[in-house]
Amino acid sequence: MLFHSSLRKELARSFGATLVVLVTIVMTMTLIRTLGQATRGSVNPQEIMMVMGYTVLGYLPTILTLSLFIAIVGTLSRMYRDSEMVIWFAAGRGLSGFLGPLFRFAWPVLLVVALLALVVWPWANQQTQELKDRYGKRGDLERVAPGQFQESASGNRVFFLDKDTPDNKSGKNIFISTNEHGKETVTSARSGRVDSIGDGQFLVLSNGQRLETTASKDQLKISEFEEYAARVGANELTASDNAPAKTRSTFALVMEPTRQHLAELGWRLGLALAALNFVVIAITVSSVNPRAGRSGNLVFALFAFVVYYNLLNLGQSWIGSGQAGFGGFIVGLHGGVMLAGLLWLAKQHNNWALRQLWRRQGRAQ
Repeated sequence: MLFHSSLRKELARSFGATLVVLVTIVMTMTLIRTLGQATRGSVNPQEIMMVMGYTVLGYLPTILTLSLFIAIVGTLSRMYRDSEMVIWFAAGRGLSGFLGPLFRFAWPVLLVVALLALVVWPWANQQTQELKDRYGKRGDLERVAPGQFQESASGNRVFFLDKDTPDNKSGKNIFISTNEHGKETVTSARSGRVDSIGDGQFLVLSNGQRLETTASKDQLKISEFEEYAARVGANELTASDNAPAKTRSTFALVMEPTRQHLAELGWRLGLALAALNFVVIAITVSSVNPRAGRSGNLVFALFAFVVYYNLLNLGQSWIGSGQAGFGGFIVGLHGGVMLAGLLWLAKQHNNWALRQLWRRQGRAQ
């Protein structure tokens, strides 16, 4: 049908433009946040683009759903304003007649959202977590940067060096502060180098001084040295069995249905079901009075989107804390929204009004 093809073309243009704008905004915000994490030492500065890419990939289900929702609301609202809906209704077609062409346009997007939520979302979170863990558990020597105080992986040692050499194996004006076994030690040296002795790495300091105090501050020991060696071995990454639920695959969540896993599973399924419900909601909230303001229904549509997604987050916390059951919440929220959307669509399709129902009841009595 010519009308359906023109409708899908307009939806595609609106969806593409909205998707580009939203992706650009999310990428900008993610870049700013990732730069902040790199400044705090949580992310490797050389891996900023990778972390940002994985983060944006995890946000794609929400971005695609919002783009589809805005495209449908914007297109149908324009048809109301330009009186194209009058022609559609005069041809004997109701508002429910849009379900067919809209779902024929939206089903690839809905399928991609489901795949992103169930498969890509945990994979992207896992990759991001691995990058952060690998950078957080790097060796003490890798943490040292000229002109900056750097903390060791264990948190009980602070390093500082003024200058280093091109091979990163030696430096000048070195400072080390250590707090171990109830003793605080401050070591300073004019120079130092890295030597491999056996299976370990040692920082060999030259021409320095060592100040050692106890926790009670009642003993003080000062010693000078021509050469002093301190072990600074690298920390190896170890596999963790208690990985966050958001990094586990959907199959793993199903096979191990704990509260936290069911909460994460409910969130992922909710993303896919919400995208389906938003197609129906978009039809119901698109009606606009040509004489009224043009942005009123769009504001209401965005408000409905925000409320729905906040309910998803709230339901995730409820399932995780045991305040709501997994199946009951999925059926109650998404099934209830779908039922309410279809009833509202039927009301608009049949032009039902409360006054007419009251009059019919009054006449029947």
